[in-house]
Amino acid sequence: MAKKIKNLAFYEAIGRRKRSVARVRLYLMKKSTEVLVGKSKIKAGEIYINGKNVDETSFKAYKKKFLAMPLLLTKNESRFAVSIVVSGGGTTGQLDAMVHGISRALLLVDSDAYRITLKTNGLLTRDPRKKETRKVGTGGKARRMKQSPKR
Repeated sequence: MAKKIKNLAFYEAIGRRKRSVARVRLYLMKKSTEVLVGKSKIKAGEIYINGKNVDETSFKAYKKKFLAMPLLLTKNESRFAVSIVVSGGGTTGQLDAMVHGISRALLLVDSDAYRITLKTNGLLTRDPRKKETRKVGTGGKARRMKQSPKR
């Protein structure tokens, strides 16, 4: 179990997938109803990605539901304000990196209570699959072979 620190403002974790990296911060809502992050105020239960609310992004409904899955499984959807800074990769890799980061940050909150739930749903496992590097003499692709001469 993680050490309890008295004046802790947020829990921070990093999630990764392919080329995407997401830094996730779970802000505790103690006395105030809003937290000032950068120039924007975040309320409890809101998720901000790169300074924008998740409703302002182009995510479809099922992606928003998948993004909030770790919070829903651990019953913390209205306990934290979530701020995410994500970079690299594409939209799917970024989404998986964000979910991985939220799950790891929830482990810092209470490892004993949440680990089993998150592990059984596969949210703590980092997906190791990456793009295969191209080889020399293959015409620009990883597994393509040169065309053999016919005569």
